[in-house]
Amino acid sequence: MNIRKRTWEIVEASTSGDRASRIFDISILSLIFLNVIAVIIGSVQSVQERWGAALNVFEALSVLVFTVEYLARLWSCTTDPQFRSRFRGRVRLAFRAMSIIDLLSILPFYLPFLGIDLRFLRVLRLLRILRVAKVGRYYSSLNLIKHVFQSKKEELLLTSALMGLLLVVSSSLLYYCENAAQPDTFSSIPATMWWSVATLTTVGYGDMYPITLMGKFFASIIAILGIGMFALPTGIIGAGFVEAIQKKKGQHVCPHCGKELHQ
Repeated sequence: MNIRKRTWEIVEASTSGDRASRIFDISILSLIFLNVIAVIIGSVQSVQERWGAALNVFEALSVLVFTVEYLARLWSCTTDPQFRSRFRGRVRLAFRAMSIIDLLSILPFYLPFLGIDLRFLRVLRLLRILRVAKVGRYYSSLNLIKHVFQSKKEELLLTSALMGLLLVVSSSLLYYCENAAQPDTFSSIPATMWWSVATLTTVGYGDMYPITLMGKFFASIIAILGIGMFALPTGIIGAGFVEAIQKKKGQHVCPHCGKELHQ
């Protein structure tokens, strides 16, 4: 038996569906979820004071498992044709999105041993939450999200550009309308962008609002435009999910009425 090839079949969920691979997937998934829970409850001061030592031990054991998993992928990936080169293949694997997430999720644990300042470490330890992103590797249905965004990337890019343009235009208009009346609040166009974001997303915090007649007029128009503008990407993504799900099921369904189309 080729141990390297067998290792790749087990750790790479997409290449094998046998029992060993399933057990490995379920075990890693369970460990990921437990780590996320540990990160969340570890932020509670009373829990940290009482169970801090146990959480630290669990953290160390988890990082050990994730490190072995990461190294096993790098070691065994050369059995896959797309990573066949011993050096370039491993570099190609290491720079894949999921491999970078794998590395970032365990890196904070090792930083103290590298002499990194502990105050800086407190921020980097938040990267542990990235372990939840590893779920996509083992749960194929979550890959649907990635495929939807990839298939609709041109439409989403267009709507993002339109939203950016609307943000700049609305900020500029309100700045020139309100700056004279509220120089401290609408002090510059970048400062006014906070009002534009809050208004266009219909959040409306109320910490910045127009008081001039012209400012209120343009603000009303911008608020109405914001509703329609932010509905565009929602509709695009929603239609993308309908198409992807029906394609996966081998059916053709109208994205508007939901009825099956007959060919």
